Amino acid sequence: MDEQIKQALAAVAGQFADKRVHVCQVEVTAVTDGRITLAGAVLDEVTLTAVLSHLAATCPEYALDATAVTILRPPDRAKLAVCTTITGLYNSPGFLSEPGSYLLNGMRLEPLRADGRWLFVRQEDGYLGWVYEPYLGDDPSAVPTHLVCEPVALLRQGPDEKAALVNRVLAGTAVAITDEQNDWQHITWAGLPGGWLPAPHLRPLAGLPQTAAAQRAQLVADAPRFTGVPYLWAGISGYGIDCSGYVQLLYRLAGLTLPRDADMMFAAGQPVEPPYRPGDLLFFGSEGGHRHISHVGLSLGGWQMIHSSRSRNGVFVDEVTAVPHLRDTFAGARSFLKD
Repeated sequence: MDEQIKQALAAVAGQFADKRVHVCQVEVTAVTDGRITLAGAVLDEVTLTAVLSHLAATCPEYALDATAVTILRPPDRAKLAVCTTITGLYNSPGFLSEPGSYLLNGMRLEPLRADGRWLFVRQEDGYLGWVYEPYLGDDPSAVPTHLVCEPVALLRQGPDEKAALVNRVLAGTAVAITDEQNDWQHITWAGLPGGWLPAPHLRPLAGLPQTAAAQRAQLVADAPRFTGVPYLWAGISGYGIDCSGYVQLLYRLAGLTLPRDADMMFAAGQPVEPPYRPGDLLFFGSEGGHRHISHVGLSLGGWQMIHSSRSRNGVFVDEVTAVPHLRDTFAGARSFLKD
């Protein structure tokens, strides 16, 4: 019976195997007197209910005791916000760990558990990882009004390009406008001194495109502005960016939220066929990749694609049919635009 219980646990844990968005670490600590005692941690009540339901169906003759299983997402837990320009979201606590992604200033995080000065957190898109707690602060009270749309915008002390430099603000960062002078706007952002940015570097949230045609146009207009930004595994910014981070950022600037990784996008998008339209996403696989889908780029129309390419070490345009390793690994296309 112990082996049957272990197999049942393994089967239900397989439903939550993607550690980027799930936690299901449940083990049997005792089987005595017709009772199975469980311990460990799950992300939420939904995960625990799935585990218990499966065990109850598989082993109906046993009572289940899950009091020692920790639910990491209790309801109504206060959110925190990133209070530095950018920071890493790591696969384990410590700066030497591999980053799974990065986090821009103001991004809201749900703290799940602590390990010293590190917090295991959940992003609003469901992505999980570890972040350095001193870089976080209370969720800012100022409601964002604009997105920064310049890859790396220089924040000044005054509304003048000769004013002293305060900081750098990265594209995709949500900020609040508090003043305007000439063609400059004063911003506030989470946990850092405010300053002035040129108005063209800011995009009103209220003015983001609402139709598929306008979103396609915005994507194609924004994409070349990142040309030459170097490739960086897990990167999401003008300091360095990977393929899915680049696509996710472009869509964020057009007012749309995409999953973080290429395989997630491939699973979530609507399949489309040629001829591909500007803004469609082209996906590629690799036998050496850790997942079936390992690359994504943005179609500029047809097979012309702009992408953050590891082989070219940055954001550049390629004609898919003219590049053998792209042509041979093409896996399909998806759209998130509702025409």
